[in-house]
Amino acid sequence: MMQLQLPDPDATEALGRALAGTQAMPAVVHLHGDLGAGKSTLARAWLRALGVTGTIRSPTYTLVERYPLPDGGEALHLDLYRIGGAGELEFLALDDAAGALWLVEWPERGVGALPLADLQIDLAVAGTGRAAALSGLTPDGREWLVRLANYAGLQVLTEA
Repeated sequence: MMQLQLPDPDATEALGRALAGTQAMPAVVHLHGDLGAGKSTLARAWLRALGVTGTIRSPTYTLVERYPLPDGGEALHLDLYRIGGAGELEFLALDDAAGALWLVEWPERGVGALPLADLQIDLAVAGTGRAAALSGLTPDGREWLVRLANYAGLQVLTEA
């Protein structure tokens, strides 16, 4: 596990860029945190760092936004806050999705219908900033955390 202090939105965006710069594809990431914890800010910065151009919309009402990546892959950004249960995901046509990156907000609402996460990111308000706890849930996710720990510009508070 890795814990980071994100004192301001710029630090949250820097984390998004660092994650984009260290990830292997494909990757599935579950983003946890209360409303306003910074999940969408992190996702936007991450997608921008991967080369997504144009408007990056929050999937709050559409539930899923798909973004073509410059390398020909696709990134999926899901926000499951408004669904009642995993059964509702069948209407999103995700069975055929072969996204190079899945960023899933509120993944607990889709348990059983989502791919296994490589990385779990828990965000929380901490004073005027945010705290982030990152957990590698697969071998790829744990290797990713090692790469991230060596990435310049991140203030690692604790590693376990």
